[in-house]
Amino acid sequence: MSSILGILSGAGARGMEDMTAALDHAPAGAQWAGDGIGLGFRQTPGALGVGLHFDRQAGLALAAHVRLDDPEGLAAALGLRGAERAGLADGDLVLRSYRRWGTDAPSHLVGDYAFALWDARRRTLFCARDHIGVQSFHYALTAKGFVFAGALEAVLAAPGVNGELDEAMAVAYLTRMYLNETSRTLFKEVRKLPPGHSLTVLGEPAAAPTVVRLQRHWHPQNAPAVRRASAADYAAELLALYEQAVKARLRPPGPVGAHLSGGLDSSSVAVLAARELRRQGRPPPLAFSWLPNLDQAQLNEGLAPEYALINAVCAQEGLQVRHCSLNVDDVVAQLRRDGALPGVHVHPNEEAVQRCAAERGVRVLLSGWGGDEGVSFNGRGHHAELLLRGRWRRLAAAGRSRGRNPLGFAAAVALPLLFPRLLDDLRRRFRYGEPWRRRWLANLALMRRHRIRPRSVRRSVGLRRTQLWLLQSGALSERIEGWAASGARRGIEYRYPLLDRRLVEFALGLPPEQFLCGKWSRCLMRHALQGVLPARVCWNASKDDPARLKALEDAFAQALPVLRRQLQARDAPLSRARYIDMPRLLERMDAARFRAKPSFMSLHHALQFLDF
Repeated sequence: MSSILGILSGAGARGMEDMTAALDHAPAGAQWAGDGIGLGFRQTPGALGVGLHFDRQAGLALAAHVRLDDPEGLAAALGLRGAERAGLADGDLVLRSYRRWGTDAPSHLVGDYAFALWDARRRTLFCARDHIGVQSFHYALTAKGFVFAGALEAVLAAPGVNGELDEAMAVAYLTRMYLNETSRTLFKEVRKLPPGHSLTVLGEPAAAPTVVRLQRHWHPQNAPAVRRASAADYAAELLALYEQAVKARLRPPGPVGAHLSGGLDSSSVAVLAARELRRQGRPPPLAFSWLPNLDQAQLNEGLAPEYALINAVCAQEGLQVRHCSLNVDDVVAQLRRDGALPGVHVHPNEEAVQRCAAERGVRVLLSGWGGDEGVSFNGRGHHAELLLRGRWRRLAAAGRSRGRNPLGFAAAVALPLLFPRLLDDLRRRFRYGEPWRRRWLANLALMRRHRIRPRSVRRSVGLRRTQLWLLQSGALSERIEGWAASGARRGIEYRYPLLDRRLVEFALGLPPEQFLCGKWSRCLMRHALQGVLPARVCWNASKDDPARLKALEDAFAQALPVLRRQLQARDAPLSRARYIDMPRLLERMDAARFRAKPSFMSLHHALQFLDF
């Protein structure tokens, strides 16, 4: 995968060869060495924005993976005009920004980036990561030095880095409880630079580096309030920002793909991308769907209502969609990868999409991921806030708009606040047929030792509070890191227009009624996309896709006997088996049992975590 990397050490930059060797599937690259510092990068064919940049006059050297959304606006803020601006790459603009604003530079950068900048005069290494964490940044501080890389594998390969697992994080991973953690990894000595943060490291000659400061440069809670005169003004501004975000992610020229599920987010990304590409005289994006190929008889049975939504988008825009059917080989290959590394954290259906996209030469894949936390947020938590603040008339009106008795609606809102754990436990027992702890396949003794327990739903009180939690809990960066690492193996770079910083900050400043109005959620998004999306897509209230779930169940059920035989055929013990309840795992891998009561997540995590 494409990755920046480097070492800061009193003993010099020895060991970078081991780091680059861990990225042997990224053949291109370069290295630079200074006084106690080494910087470099590795690059997959066709990857963009990865490289080394220098300002020798100021004594600055930069290793960056960067794509700026508004380079012209940044150049204007820096006072760059004409010939001085021409020929400057995004990385060069990062250097100019540091010269102008110092460690405050990241707050002026709009885009996806991770970089490490060596300031020889101050002998400091300044590192930063974008607001959401689209670009990865892992590091370790050891007795021998400070090492970093976009790829976790490269950090583990550096001299002096211990690859021992963090037991608490491993058990939390197996129970999906690790998403509140934005800095720890599954390895004791390796950390992540949290999204929206910078890190300053002091590198003294002939001495071990020391971390001087970790600080946040993006403060989503400080997004300014957005108040406009009319609903039409809100919708027009959202659409303008959205078009701008899509356009920024279409440069430079090259084959472009887009997810298409029939939902608001993916459909609007695909449509806006198609229209912008046509304006540029380029082919429209190839669309990729998680839905399997079905024959007409199956379609007539109503097994895939999303097909009609996808077909409506394709007919309107002249798009070609590829339904990427998941197969057994996809599932087996994914579950055999090391679950401790970010590159495996993708949904099995996305493996099929990556395969289809790579076969067609796609290098940029646009995704609607991130809309649910931003401009197409469903307003979760708002009704609870109305209840707790005594705004009962508004709560009653919200209930009536949904055809509910106001008292019954208020009771439904209040119960999760009064008895969050009880209702969570009842829901899990009803859905999975067993208590929360038994649902997972982690070693129960380890779960008790580390007090791993389900999260409370109390975070859902308040629309803005819930939105901020979703943005900063780690769930976004966890998926993004996984998709980036897995896609890079096939030369695919993911881009997320709905996570554009300008669009996210706009969403965070909106009043609640722009998300919830009458019986509808996602109101502003729906109004803004009238005339962009077909009406049946724009005002669709259901996202049922039983055909996709059935195809996933079938592929999983066929893969389990293959994986079970591979596990049982091993002579040597598995080094990570102590984290897993192995008898229960083998029992759950019975295909007939799985078909009777499918449970993807627990099996998925346990099998990926094992090293077999």
